[in-house]
Amino acid sequence: MQPSSVSCNALRRSTAGAAACGFTLIELLVVLAIVAILALFALPGVPDKLIRDRIAESVKLADIVKPRVAQAWADSGKLPVDNAAAGLPDADKIVSEYVSSVAIESGAIQVTFGNRASPAIHGKVLSLRPGVVEDARIVPVSWVCGDADPPNKMIARGLNKTSVPARYLPLNCRGAGPATSPP
Repeated sequence: MQPSSVSCNALRRSTAGAAACGFTLIELLVVLAIVAILALFALPGVPDKLIRDRIAESVKLADIVKPRVAQAWADSGKLPVDNAAAGLPDADKIVSEYVSSVAIESGAIQVTFGNRASPAIHGKVLSLRPGVVEDARIVPVSWVCGDADPPNKMIARGLNKTSVPARYLPLNCRGAGPATSPP
């Protein structure tokens, strides 16, 4: 008798024939369950990452404001108090797909999310504060995003109004977290 004419049940009884028949329904269901469990672990992070990516993309809109603030600091040692002082349009006219306004407040750039932004960040603010060296205006302004700390020997000017939940902030916008002492 040739193996092609023998049923799978008869072949399963022998060690050599078990591999020739394929998977049983139970084996397929076990594999499917394992894949589903692994997918459940991966899925919760996907929406958060999407929001972080959109925030990082949206913050680029502030690039049209940064040079004006930096130039004011370099020229006079003072930061513009608002958009008009920096020679920019009103805050609600600097918009994009996910940003409803970009405002200067005492040198800090306040990016407010809106328009098509996720409900999780709609109406929330991300601050970009100029990091400066007080007695050396020639040193370029370094931008401090959200809850991050300014670079060493620099002072972040302006108010940090960041209200975007930390889990949605890009890594460069998060604070250092609780300090830990070396063992």
